[in-house]
Amino acid sequence: MPTPDDRARELRRLLEHANHRYYMLDAPEISDREYDLMMRELRDIEEKYPEVRTADSPTQRVGAPVQSALTKVVHMVPMLSLGNAFDDDELRDWEVRAVRVAGEEVRAAGYTAELKIDGNAVNLTYERGLLVRGATRGDGLEGEDVTVNLRTIHDIPLRLNTPNPPEFIEVRGECYMTFDGFEKLNDRRRQDGEKVFANPRNSAAGSLRTLDPSITARRRLRFFGYAVEPAPGVRLPFKTQWALLDTLEGWGFPVEPHRRRCETLDQVVAFVQEVEHSLRAKLAFGIDGVVVKVDARNVQDELGDVGREPRWAIARKFAPDIEVTRLLDIKVNVGRTGALNPYAALEPVEIGGVIVKLATLHNEALVRQKDLRVGDWVQVKRAGEVIPQVIGPIPERRDGTEREWHMPDRCPACDTPIERDADQAAVYCPNVACPGRQLEGLVHFASGGAMDIRGLSYARIRQFIDAGLVHDFGDIFALTIEQVVELDRFAQKSAENLIAAITAAKQQPLMRLLNGLGILHVGEMAAQLLARHFRTLDAIAQSSEEQITSVRGVGEIIGRSVATYFANDTTKHLVEKLRAHGVNFLEPAGKHAGDGTGSLAGKTVVITGTLPTVSRKAATEMVQNAGGHVTSAVSKSTSFVVAGSDAGSKLDRARELKVEVIDEDELLRRAGAEPKNQ
Repeated sequence: MPTPDDRARELRRLLEHANHRYYMLDAPEISDREYDLMMRELRDIEEKYPEVRTADSPTQRVGAPVQSALTKVVHMVPMLSLGNAFDDDELRDWEVRAVRVAGEEVRAAGYTAELKIDGNAVNLTYERGLLVRGATRGDGLEGEDVTVNLRTIHDIPLRLNTPNPPEFIEVRGECYMTFDGFEKLNDRRRQDGEKVFANPRNSAAGSLRTLDPSITARRRLRFFGYAVEPAPGVRLPFKTQWALLDTLEGWGFPVEPHRRRCETLDQVVAFVQEVEHSLRAKLAFGIDGVVVKVDARNVQDELGDVGREPRWAIARKFAPDIEVTRLLDIKVNVGRTGALNPYAALEPVEIGGVIVKLATLHNEALVRQKDLRVGDWVQVKRAGEVIPQVIGPIPERRDGTEREWHMPDRCPACDTPIERDADQAAVYCPNVACPGRQLEGLVHFASGGAMDIRGLSYARIRQFIDAGLVHDFGDIFALTIEQVVELDRFAQKSAENLIAAITAAKQQPLMRLLNGLGILHVGEMAAQLLARHFRTLDAIAQSSEEQITSVRGVGEIIGRSVATYFANDTTKHLVEKLRAHGVNFLEPAGKHAGDGTGSLAGKTVVITGTLPTVSRKAATEMVQNAGGHVTSAVSKSTSFVVAGSDAGSKLDRARELKVEVIDEDELLRRAGAEPKNQ
């Protein structure tokens, strides 16, 4: 058996190596849970045997030392890390320890529970309301100056939105990358022959620490604020963590909206279960737990810190998000554009409380790059994503029975010979009427980036297909309340709401319709360029490949794809069906964000809560297309607030400042659209 000194030395070596891979190389080799468990074991050994503790032990520092070409920055107040609770019992033990230190005032204060964003902590320094410096967390005492990079993140205000800002403060928060942004970034890196990032957190870290701020700007990082540290003698206008978060919103910072004010720890436990087993899979970004904080700041001060961690806060970590299982088969799915994409059929395994049987493999090249073989033992991660991913194989566990996989020569859905792009990267079925494209195409058509039909989910569309009600995009607009209400899991009200959303979608601008059609190589940007140039769907359909290619920003590949699509007889029939149902074929002229025209020109608008038939993204575009400007925080300069259900603190702030509050119907009127109930 190793001595305590030997075990501590080995743990320090492993943790320092993990720190270097994580902080310096942005390429971790072990999961967060493995790291946390090793850190806990080392801390326990050092507490039991103080003589084995060393000055450079990982337990004596918060992160890793700064080693880069970036300038070093000393934080005014150390950025401490959080202790971890891996189950409800450990969370209750934390409360008991806190009560021993500060008494029953802990429980009387209540708790603020916030989602633990899986990103990178940063520290923003504001002097008299102006952003003067931004830094990474580094080792908690000293970070790296990344001000120019952070200035490219639109979520971070350059000036606090308040007439009386504090003289000097540090605002802490998390920079992160959405799942969608991460996938788009890796797609670009694959196309450029670059190594892909392992996960959104590493992508965000690399983007923050690059020496070229234009790279940060292109990667579209996001930010959530969660803490404020004042300079000595500076008074802050809040006494609780909950009020701190509201103040941050008022100053112009985005704050993660799914936070919960809990009176008791039982309420915290219930919130954690709700987040882990329901909310987590619906989020557009990664989380790995819930941060629980004693709400009252004076009780926080009384509890203080212990070593590298505050006593008044703890991270309730979720179940592991990486597991090992068997790759039973590699199958092929036909996507909405006809692209053939491989996916993994796995031996069922529980990851983060969910049984996983399938995982994405993106494309044929990725299977080759990772050297995946049918029968391999593989690592699979979920990390909050709806669709799990295969990280890679475990070659040392191969026994010789594994076999290589090859893309089929014919479409598995319609048996049409497949085609490849000139660069051999993309493989697709050229048959526009391929049944394999039907479901995925309809889901994309109804999605938020396209026609934005609220309530028309993947499961609902499959239900309509199985019932024989929907075969193509045009059939969606022929649905009636009477047809829908006859189906399982539809009540009268839900059927009415869905038909109202479908009716509202008929008025979407041309660029959304173009994106929704699923034309090969035509995404949101290409759809926008084509719509703004030609203004009508008929003009696009009647244009030659040369005319389409001549549009600034549209290349030969897109031009050829669009011309081929509209020359197809099936497409012509679909266009006439959409026309017959009254779907808009026009792009509004002169009403685009920033051109100073429209019914909402000069108006500053805040959108909060869930609107009945319009998504947050669509409502934002509606305001912008009418000449208005959408912000995240309510202030005296806000023209009006659009409030839906579960509006929360922004609605309270609007009432406090006597800012006008309107509903979805009124927004539609003011933006020049037709309210759904008229």
